[in-house]
Amino acid sequence: MPPRTRGGYTSSAPRRRPTGSERRRRVQLREVEPAADPDSVEHPQHDRDEHEEVFEGASGGPIDRCILRSFDKHIAAKIWLGEDRAPLKLVNHGAKLQLWELDMERSRIYETVHRSGLASLTSCSHRVASRPMLSAFCERWQPETTTFHMPFGEMTITLDDVASILHIPVTGSMISFSQPLHVDDANALLVELLGTTDVDASRETEQCRSPSVRLLWLRDHFSTITDASFDDDVVFATRAFLLHLVGCTLFADKSATSVAVVYLELFRDLSMVGSYAWGAACLAYLYRQLTTATRFEVRQLGGYVTLLQAWIYEHFPEMFSSPDMSYTESRPRALRWRPHVIPDSLQSVRERLDRLQISEVCWEPYEYHRAEHPFPDIAWYSGCIKCGQVVEPYHPERVLRQFGYIQTIPPRPFTPPRPDRSSLLVQYWERWTDHLLTDQSRGRRCLYSGSGESVPEYMAWYDRISHRIVQPPQLRSGSTTDARSSMPSHAASTSDTRIARALTSLRHVISGGRDQSADYFWGALNEAHDILSGPDETTAYHSTPSPAPACHSTPSPATHPFFSPPTFVYPPPTSVDPPPSSDDPPPLVVPPPPASFAPPAPTSDPSAPAPDSTTSTTVYVRSKRKKKT
Repeated sequence: MPPRTRGGYTSSAPRRRPTGSERRRRVQLREVEPAADPDSVEHPQHDRDEHEEVFEGASGGPIDRCILRSFDKHIAAKIWLGEDRAPLKLVNHGAKLQLWELDMERSRIYETVHRSGLASLTSCSHRVASRPMLSAFCERWQPETTTFHMPFGEMTITLDDVASILHIPVTGSMISFSQPLHVDDANALLVELLGTTDVDASRETEQCRSPSVRLLWLRDHFSTITDASFDDDVVFATRAFLLHLVGCTLFADKSATSVAVVYLELFRDLSMVGSYAWGAACLAYLYRQLTTATRFEVRQLGGYVTLLQAWIYEHFPEMFSSPDMSYTESRPRALRWRPHVIPDSLQSVRERLDRLQISEVCWEPYEYHRAEHPFPDIAWYSGCIKCGQVVEPYHPERVLRQFGYIQTIPPRPFTPPRPDRSSLLVQYWERWTDHLLTDQSRGRRCLYSGSGESVPEYMAWYDRISHRIVQPPQLRSGSTTDARSSMPSHAASTSDTRIARALTSLRHVISGGRDQSADYFWGALNEAHDILSGPDETTAYHSTPSPAPACHSTPSPATHPFFSPPTFVYPPPTSVDPPPSSDDPPPLVVPPPPASFAPPAPTSDPSAPAPDSTTSTTVYVRSKRKKKT
C-alpha cells in the first residue's frame, strides 16, 4: 500500500522529511489569518532581521549589520559565545625550498627564474611561523571588507605591501583560468610541458586524488637536472622548478604536500612568465584563505604565511617583531625580520590586540625602502583582484592611513562578480589606470607622516558597524568589566602621545640598519628625548597628529594654517652641574617658615644642633642656554 502523506494524499514515492524552509513556511502560514490585510502581514524577512539584531546585541557584534552581514557565522561571534578553537595549523614550506637550490651547475635554470621576477621567493620565505599570532589576526579578518578590524579601525595587506615585502611584480596580466582543470587534462599537461609518461602522470594524479602533483615528486624527478643535460630536459626542469616554487609560496594549499597542475599552464612560454601580476594573484589567494579561516569549523590556514607574518612585523614592530640589524634595503622586506614563535598563548595575543592603541602601529613602514623600491601606483587601484577562479575585492579607500592620508568613512564594500565573468574582470584589470582612487576620494594627507589620523566622526561610525574586541570580558584574564567600557578610549593621555611620537622617531632609525652615520643616530635620540621632556599638550586619540620626526619632510607654516614648529628642549642638568655663570638668572631665595611652624623632633642624634629658622635656603636654577653653532 502506498504511504499516506500528511495532507491526505497517497503517493508511490517514499516519504521525504520536510526541509527547514518548509517548516518555517508552515509556521508562517498558520500565523497569518486568511482575511488579513496584505500590508499588515509580517514578512519573514522582517522577523529574521529582528532576530539578527537581538543576536548582535547578545554576541557583542556590530550594532549595525549593514556591512558585516555574515557575522553570525564568524569565528569572533563563536568566541564571544564561549566556543573557542585551538590555534590554526599553518601551511609553511620555508624548509622545503632549501631542498631544491639553484647552484652554479644550474645557472641556466636560475637565469630563467630571475627573468620571471620570482627569484626573490627562493630566499625570503620564513622557516618559522607563529601560530598564535597568525590565528589571532585571522579572527579579526572580515570577508565583506577584506580587512582586519582592529580596535581603532581597519587595516589590510595592500599591493604596496606585497611589492615591498616580496619584491615580485604586482602589475601585468591577470592570472585567470576559464574553468577548473580536469584530471585527464592535468595528465595531458604533465606529459606535454614536463615530458613525463602517461603512466607516471596518471599514477601521480591518482595518488593525489586531484589534478595536482606532489612537491616531493617534482623534486625527485627534476632536481638532478643540470646545465649539462639536454636542452629539452633543462626546459622541463625549469617549468618544474617554477611550479614547485609557487606551490611552496604564493599558492600553498591546505594539502601541505601538493600543488595544482593548472599553474603549469602559466609556464608554457618561459619568456612570458614575468608578464603576469604575481603579486595581485598571491594577494587574492591569501584573501580567500583568510576568509575561509574565519569559519569556526576550519582548523588550517593556507596561502603564503610569510607574507602575512612579515606584514604583521612591519606594522606592529613593538609587539611581535625581532629585526635583523644586518638587513639592507636592496633586499625584500621579508628578510628584515628574524621570525620566531612568540611564547604567548592565543588568548594572550587576543587580549593584547584588544588593548592595542593607535600609537603602537607603524602606518608607513617603507619610507626608507622607496629609494630601492618606489611606491607602485597600482596600490591605489580600487576593484577586484583575481587568481584563477578566486575573485576578491580590493578596497584601498578603507585603509587610507596606510598610504599617509586621513581616514574618512569609506563607502560600502562592493560584491565581487562571479568567476565565470573572467573576460570583464580581465578588461577591468587591464585598464587599472582608469580605476585608481581620485584625489577627492583620497582626501587630505596626514599633517605628520605615520600619525594615523582620521576624521572625528570615523570612530563613532566604526564602533557601530564593527566588532572591535574579540575576547569576551567574562573570559578575559583577571577582568570583570563590560565589553564596551573596556575598549580603548578615543582620547589618549599626553604621556601616551609623547611615547608614541618618540617611538616613531626611533623606529625609523632602527629600520635604516647599520649603514647610517653616528650623527643620524644621535639626532634621533636627541629628538626622542626632546619629545619626552617637552611641554604638556592636549591631543586627541583619533584626529590629532603627532609631530613629524626629523627624517621626514615637515610642512611649512605657509602651506598649513595649523602648523606650529616643534619646541626643542635641551637635556636636563646632570647630577654634577657647573657653577652658575653671570648669564644665569639670580638664585631663587626660599623665605623662612612662619613663626608658628614647629619642626619635628630629632630622632637620630639628640645632640645635633637644631636648624636656624632664620637662615634662608638658596636654590640655583639652571637656564636653557642656546647651543652655539
